[in-house]
Amino acid sequence: MIVDPGDISAEESYKLLTGIVVPRPIAWVTTLNAQGRVNLAPFSAFTFVSPKPPMIGISVGRKGQTYKDTAQNIMAREEFAVHIADRSMIAAVHASSEEFPPEISETEHLGLDTCPSDIIATPRLKAAPVALECRLRHVIEFGDTRSRFMVGEILRFHVRDGLLNNGKIQTLDLDPICRLGGPNYATLGEIETMASVRQTPKTDKDEKR
Repeated sequence: MIVDPGDISAEESYKLLTGIVVPRPIAWVTTLNAQGRVNLAPFSAFTFVSPKPPMIGISVGRKGQTYKDTAQNIMAREEFAVHIADRSMIAAVHASSEEFPPEISETEHLGLDTCPSDIIATPRLKAAPVALECRLRHVIEFGDTRSRFMVGEILRFHVRDGLLNNGKIQTLDLDPICRLGGPNYATLGEIETMASVRQTPKTDKDEKR
């Protein structure tokens, strides 16, 4: 079967892409609105973009001509917190994807406790095994839908005790969830550990290319 992108709508393209680009990690994002209420929403167009300084990026779309509350709050306050949810939080993550009016706090509606962040004003989720305090650094708009790719510099890592060993996250203990196409989620399946790949040191010639 061949699909011509010019023959399908943005919504149809979204459905196709979210079924192809799988599994996707989920950024569970808290922001503060103008009234100081905590907004919470999941984003599966999510990745890290730099190790030093550490930066992560999320893509936030629009509903009609209006950007989602998360994008508006990040642009206004230039900060946000990203959380990694575990298996026990699947129902709450999915419920937080519902479109609530700005005056309703998803954390209060879902009964999720928050706690103060160390550096930013935006609270973080108390139960999340990983939380990242982020300051907005870059915003790039893409495509006809003008989705915003928002890059934040991580100012503080919060990692649950016992998850970090010799600088590495113990993935099995983290038990993260991921997004598939439609209202479908997954957890870690069988893991295969491969031998480390030998890395060839770069030379001065390589650096000049």
